[in-house]
Order: sequence, then structure tokens, then C-alpha cells
Amino acid sequence: MSTQIVVPTLGESVSEATVAKWFKQVGDTVAADEPLVELETDKVTVEVNAPAAGILSEISAPAGSNVGVGAALGVIGGSGAAAAQASAAAAPASAPAKAPAAAPAKASAAPVAAPSAQKLINESGLSPQSLTGTGKDGRITKGDVLEVLAKPAAPAAAAAAPAAPRPADPREQRVKMTRLRKRIAERLKEAQNTAAMLTTFNEVDMTALNSVRNQYKDGFEKKHGVKLGFMSFFVKACVTALKEWPAVNAEIDGDELVYKNYYDIGVAVGTPNGLVVPVVRGADAMSFADVEKAIGLFGRKARDGKLTIEDMTGGTFTISNGGVYGSLMSTPILNTPQSGILGMHKTMARPMVMPDGKIEARPMMYLALSYDHRIIDGREAVSFLVRVKECIEDPQRILLDM
Repeated sequence: MSTQIVVPTLGESVSEATVAKWFKQVGDTVAADEPLVELETDKVTVEVNAPAAGILSEISAPAGSNVGVGAALGVIGGSGAAAAQASAAAAPASAPAKAPAAAPAKASAAPVAAPSAQKLINESGLSPQSLTGTGKDGRITKGDVLEVLAKPAAPAAAAAAPAAPRPADPREQRVKMTRLRKRIAERLKEAQNTAAMLTTFNEVDMTALNSVRNQYKDGFEKKHGVKLGFMSFFVKACVTALKEWPAVNAEIDGDELVYKNYYDIGVAVGTPNGLVVPVVRGADAMSFADVEKAIGLFGRKARDGKLTIEDMTGGTFTISNGGVYGSLMSTPILNTPQSGILGMHKTMARPMVMPDGKIEARPMMYLALSYDHRIIDGREAVSFLVRVKECIEDPQRILLDM
């Protein structure tokens, strides 16, 4: 008895995947629920487990194949029948009898042209093989040549032969784009083509935040089992600002503006395959410890390739921290259909003029807010970023909702 291995439901709006790799080969014994094959969608990678125990007797979709939901991936056979199938598949097929070599085809003779026709052919640069003769015995007449010359020339683009591929360079390596990388490219280009994207900048003094973290980080980790990082402060600061400037938390749907009275914050995470954005849901109702735990879990799942479709579905606003890679300033691209994204950057000590006129070295970070100008006005964007700056420079504002 055999069991089909099929592509499972991949999640909302995902109907196709690419077979990334098989963990087993034809003839291998498999246990029920053992991972068999890895599928790559435009959002996450998904492992398909064996629906039954037995022997992998057939692989219907090898690595690199594009498959839809419900498509056959392979077959698991029972221990006896499958072994026979696998053995038969592995045995070399008997070579078919060698067919007698075909006699080489006789080269076709060039068509014969009348002297007057040949003169026109030479002058016009036509090829005799491209002409059909209507004279006796297929002879090309002057009229045949004139008829061809009278026809309008084909467009150069259509007539031109396709350009030859660039010769391979031994110093280069060509790697097929993953489905995730192609989807990232599509979404980023879509954002640039669709939104009226603009970026505004500000800078934030990290002195107070550093002081709070240094004062409470040990007790926080001891109580909650997670480190107190910067991201929880920025998530909570953004929620405070989003409540005050709801357009930054909204999106455009057709000719309507959709204002969202919930705060699902996407946190961009780098993986070996590309950037993904898992979503911290209901961030307004979460404690700092809950936010840190959620972000830490997403980081581990991204590293291990265990993020699910549900982890990355939705989101009302996104935060991207290029500072962890050393970026001093950037203009982040919107995560459509969202209308705003905050870019964090590297903290660096810079000389700053203080209110009393003194110059001090302060730990400063540039902040960038990219936004869709179709829905968010400049006043709203700048005011949103100022509110985030105020919350970070005086973290008590977050706790007091001020």
C-alpha cells in the first residue's frame, strides 16, 4: 500500500512553493512524521513530514521544482512493495538496441535563379534560400525577387536575432534566486512604484535610555529571564506616537483610508536568505518583558528557519534596526501596504551643544521615518518622529503615557 506525499496548505495568500531540498533519497526508510522535504515560499520555508512510515519509493518533484498546494511531491510505499519499487528504480535499465545510424541527409541544393533575378539578388543582398521560385522547376524569377523587395521591412527588433548570452567568466558564480529573495525584490519594487515615499530624519540622545538599561538590566533579566534591550523601548515609543498620529498606523485600500485601532509592530530580522518581518501583535498591551521575549523568540526562529506564515502576516507599522550592522544612516523602504517604517541606526558619540552652551560628547543615534505621502502629511511625519525622540530621551514618558 502506498501513500502520497502532497504539498500542504501554505497559509493565507500563498498558493505556490519551490522544492528547496529533499532530506531522503528514493529507497530510504522513513518514519511517520519524519521531515522529508523542505519547501520555500515567498515568505517562509516549510518542512513537509512523512504522512506514514515506509520506504520513499518515488520523488515526483525534485529540488528546484515549483509546486502548488495539493500537488504530489512523492510516494511512500509499504515495507515490502516499496523495497521492490526502490530496487527496481535503482537497477540500471537495460540499454535499448542500438538503432542503425541514419544516413546523412542530402544537402539541399541552392535554388536556381534566372540571370535577371540573380542580378537583383546580388544588388539587394537577399539570400536565395529565403526566396520561393515560381518559375519552371522552381526557378526564381525576377518577379519573385521584386515581390519580396516590395514587402515592408520587418521591425528591426523582431528581425534581429536574440543576443548571444554573455560568455561565462570563471571568476563568477551564478546562483538561482530563492523564492524568498524574489519576493523581497518584488515587494520592495512595488513599494517604490506605488507609494509616494518620502523620508524625514531626526537624531536622538541615547544618554537617558542607556542609564535606565544599565540601572535595571541585571534585575530585569533575573526577574523575567530575558535581557532588557533597546527594541522594547523603541516599540513602546512607536506605539505611543502611533496613538497620537493615527495616519502613520493606517493604510490605503482603493479609494479608502483604513485607520487601525490596534498596534501590530513588525520587527525586521536578517536571515541567511534575506530580510523577514515577524510581527509583535498587540504591542500596546504588552509589557517590556513581553516585547523582549517576543523579539527574542522571533530571532531564534529566524536563525533556525522556523518562522511561520502566521508570524509574518499582517502588521501595521515596521521598525528596522540597521545599526546592528553598523549603518549610520539610511532611508528604509516601506513594508507595503503599511504607510510608515522607522529606521534605527548605530549609536555614536558626537559633540553636542547642550542647553547651557557647553559642548559634550553624547551617544547619538540618527532616526529615519519613511512614509507614504499620499496618506501622511509632512507635519504628521515630523511630529511622529519628534514624539519617538521625546520618549527615548525621557523613557518615563512611555510609562506615564505622556
